[in-house]
Amino acid sequence: MTNNSDKVRAALDESIVHVGAGFTAKERPHVLEELSTLAPHLGRWDPRDVDVEVTLQDRDGKEQRVTLRTSLPGFPPLVAVADDPDVTRALGRAKRELIRQLDHQKSAREPMNNRRLRTATIRHPDS
Repeated sequence: MTNNSDKVRAALDESIVHVGAGFTAKERPHVLEELSTLAPHLGRWDPRDVDVEVTLQDRDGKEQRVTLRTSLPGFPPLVAVADDPDVTRALGRAKRELIRQLDHQKSAREPMNNRRLRTATIRHPDS
């Protein structure tokens, strides 16, 4: 692992991800490690403007529910939910769902996928 990726991961751990209700203090490092792969997807924003809250409901139930609530500047709030008896699998599924939502939001704002942005040119700015 390079020094640069260590810095990105440390920034993700300390300022972005907030481990909320349902998790114990000793589970915090595990949760942060599972969500550390979000760093490249959230890296385009200033870490001070990004907030990811992870919570766990129905602990030790048949279907434990992990919820990731994310707020990003210029985007609507994103919520990813996953149910699974295994907390690690639920975290992984919620993380993949959040990445899918992020990719969808980004592509919807790109000119190639947005007809209004694609047709707005210097010659015809309001067309």
